[in-house]
Amino acid sequence: SRIECSWHLKKILHGYRHILKQRLHSCPDLVSFMVELKTVLEIALKNTQDLHIPRPPEYYSCLVRDLEILGWNKVVHVDTGLATIKLKAEDSCGRQHLITLKLNAKYPTEPPDCLVDFPVQFAVSWMPQNSLVDIYNQFLAALESLKEFWDAMDEIDGKTWVLEPENPARAATRRRIAVGTNVSVNIEVDPRHPNMLPECYFLGADHAVNPLRMKLNNNMHLWDPEISLLQNLKDLLEIDFPSRAVIEKSDFAKDCGICYAYRLNGTTPDQVCDDPRCGQPFHQTCLYEWLQGLPSSRQSFNVIFGECPYCNKVRKSNENE
Repeated sequence: SRIECSWHLKKILHGYRHILKQRLHSCPDLVSFMVELKTVLEIALKNTQDLHIPRPPEYYSCLVRDLEILGWNKVVHVDTGLATIKLKAEDSCGRQHLITLKLNAKYPTEPPDCLVDFPVQFAVSWMPQNSLVDIYNQFLAALESLKEFWDAMDEIDGKTWVLEPENPARAATRRRIAVGTNVSVNIEVDPRHPNMLPECYFLGADHAVNPLRMKLNNNMHLWDPEISLLQNLKDLLEIDFPSRAVIEKSDFAKDCGICYAYRLNGTTPDQVCDDPRCGQPFHQTCLYEWLQGLPSSRQSFNVIFGECPYCNKVRKSNENE
């Protein structure tokens, strides 16, 4: 069996075809299927309200007028229904930013939904007499309020080896920065106060990260909000982070000792053997699954204690010899 309907209904049900196909095969009779079809239609209509609210001529004339006043050079994209608009802007440091506006049929009485790549919420102040120019000006003001945050993150991205996220969005407040071989630090920066001491969490073997933790605790009073975030971290930890200009990423970014890959489902190895002679890194998922399969491992709640897979192989090899 199959459903035949008008193009308008097909458009509404476009994202639900797989569900309907499944229900056609599993429903015991036609009545049961029609009840489920009604439920799916109600959900589809709820999620596509804009298709069913007619937009008056005033909506289009007002929108086109606003775009002409704003300037078509700031428009990146307009959909065929004139319901979604993407605008571009440049901050005082030359960084490009986009804002997506989703307008409903009651514009300009009601404001559009604004989607931005910000680390903080972007709330629009709106009155019925406002226009796209007012939103754009608020967007520019918000960009400048986040200037110091993006300056700090750009310096980190440009002068250190960021392990995660691989391609950070403008909204990302976290960075995992390489400190050395199999040693890194996770920092969480407050976008409203980017020059203050961020949350720091070290990853690596205990013998490598414990000295860093001690230096951070002992030198915390030296943090100077007048200098850059990166320089403060260097001063407090008394280190120079691996530089993109000098060191290749492969020099310190080692593959997982279990799956032999560096990136797995978007994550990099963040567990390291504490034995200084080993120091083999692993993905947390790989290590957890490996230890789960060993009869010698013991588990306490969700933590598994067991021998390092890498060291275990080496020791057996030495005993055989």
